[in-house]
This record gives sequence, C-alpha cells and structure tokens, in this order.
Amino acid sequence: MMNNTLKNLSNITPGTIVEGKWHKNRYVIVKELGYGANGIVYLAQHLNQYVALKLSHNGMSITSEVNVLKSFAKVQGSTLGPSLVDVDDWMRPSGKVSFYTMEYIKGPDFLTFIQQKGSVWIEVLVLQLLSDLHLLHINGWIFGDLKPENLIVTGPPSKIRCIDVGGTTIQGRAIKEFTEFYDRGYWGLGSRKADPTYDLFAVAMIIINTSYPKRFQKNSGGLNQLQMMIRQKPELHKFEQVIISALQGKYQTANEMREALINTDKTHTRPSAPKTSNTKSQQQHSKPVMQQQTRQAQTRAAQSRQTIVKKKKKRYALETMLIVTTLSFLYFLYIYGQL
Repeated sequence: MMNNTLKNLSNITPGTIVEGKWHKNRYVIVKELGYGANGIVYLAQHLNQYVALKLSHNGMSITSEVNVLKSFAKVQGSTLGPSLVDVDDWMRPSGKVSFYTMEYIKGPDFLTFIQQKGSVWIEVLVLQLLSDLHLLHINGWIFGDLKPENLIVTGPPSKIRCIDVGGTTIQGRAIKEFTEFYDRGYWGLGSRKADPTYDLFAVAMIIINTSYPKRFQKNSGGLNQLQMMIRQKPELHKFEQVIISALQGKYQTANEMREALINTDKTHTRPSAPKTSNTKSQQQHSKPVMQQQTRQAQTRAAQSRQTIVKKKKKRYALETMLIVTTLSFLYFLYIYGQL
C-alpha cells in the first residue's frame, strides 16, 4: 500500500518538467512506471531519449541507491542493474524532492516473458540471473528484494535485467526491503541477514512462481508446504532437487546453484538410447538372409553365363554348317563347269 509521502509524488501529470537544481537537466514526465517503499519511478524524456526517473523525499535512500548503481558499474561483466545517468534535487513549491535518473530498461517482466515464450526459457534466464548474482555477491552486495516484477527481459538476444535496486544491501547487514513471498524469513526458513543464500532462496521462489503466477498464501509454512506445492506441478518436478537445496540454504554461492541447474538439465534431456539388443538381433537375423540372397544371385549369374555360352556354341555350329554347305555348292558348280 502506498504511504502518504509517496501519494504526494504520485499525482505528477504527464508533461510536467522536472528540472535539476544543480545540473539544470530537464526531464519531461511521460508516465508512471511503478513505486517502491521509498519512491516512485516515472518514464521521462531527456534530449530525445527515454530515462527512468526516481523521485523520493528520502534523500538518504536516494544516495544509497545511487551508490549501489555506481558499484554495479564497477562490476565487470555484469549488466544486472541499470546504468546511472544523473543525480539531483527538484525544487517544488511543497519542498525539495531528491531524484536520480537511470537507463530505461524496456521489455516484459520475467513472468510475462515466460508466459509468452514458454517454460523452456526458465532455465536460460535463471542461469543468466545466477551468473550476474555471482558477480554481485563477490563484490560484496546482496540484491535483497529479488522478484519477477523487478526483472525485465530485453533483447534480442534475450537478456535479464533489473529495474529496482532499492533493496540491495551490503553483505552482513539486515535486508532493507523485501517482498514476503520471496523472503525466507516469511517462510520460517532463515534470517533476513544479507548473504548469498538469501538471494538464492528468492531465485528458488521465482522458479516456483512460474507455475503459480498469482502466488499462494502461507498456510503451514516451512519447507513442507513449499515442497507440496512443487510436487503438485509436474513442470517443477525437474527442478525439485535444485529448488529444495536452495530453499534449505545448501548452495553457498550462485555458481554452485548454477552448476546444479546445468547438471539437472543434462539429466532430463538425455537422447533416447538406441536399442542395442534389438539392433544386434536384427543384424544376426538379416545376415543369413543376405548370405542366401547373395548365393541366389551368384547362381543366377552362373546360369546366365552358361546359357550365353550355349547360345554362342549353337550359333557357331550353324555358321560353320552354312559355310561348309556354301563351299560345297560352289565346288560342285566348278566341277560341273569343267565337264
């Protein structure tokens, strides 16, 4: 539910110009994109380009998120979060409003993309997410409020990105922001201390969420309820062991979970093995048949050759008889002429 402070920022109409006090950059509000615990994000236009602009009365929260985005920029090879564009203050008649602008990441959210493209994309996107989380973790950060709504799929090529870093927390501290369904503390399966296993729990819940788009309420809670929900969906059976291990905090790094997911995929995509015994028996059965056919062919060939030879001999005999008869007749005519 939106608090009163955020409501004061939610009535900004399209076309409103937000001008920075210090840098003098001007941003034209296009529409609201969403809101979090500490601010509202708008789509805005600046110099013919779109940016995401976050407004907040909490200057410390803005500073913290800006520091996170700056840290993201230093993580080589990671494109999980948006790039920072500008940081400033907007002076309104009602008072100062802190804001920052960042790269506008366009595309469907995680669940919408899966519904459009099919469940085969779950593994592809989760493997990407785990790679980026690993880089984030080794640089000392925990994402915290990890959920499908915060994950946008851009492309082509399809790439998972995050649009909200408000819950990102330095490792070892208490998680700043969370959403109950993806929070291990809510399910009674761990603390809200910022460590890699907290994010990996959320990843497991995101996989479950793909089969329960509207989520579900906690009843008994704990591992038993979650395992029961997994087993009710055949499409989740493939991932069950990986999900359960992540829910129990058995993976200490995102790379461990990633490797387990890859190995699970290999196990469930084995090509059907050829039926060796049947093939062998077929070969054994066909061998005498082939030998018999070969012998028959050889016999027919021999008979054919014999027939040809006989015909040739008969022809030669007739030719010889004709020649002898002709010569005898000519000799007779010669003798008769001499008389």
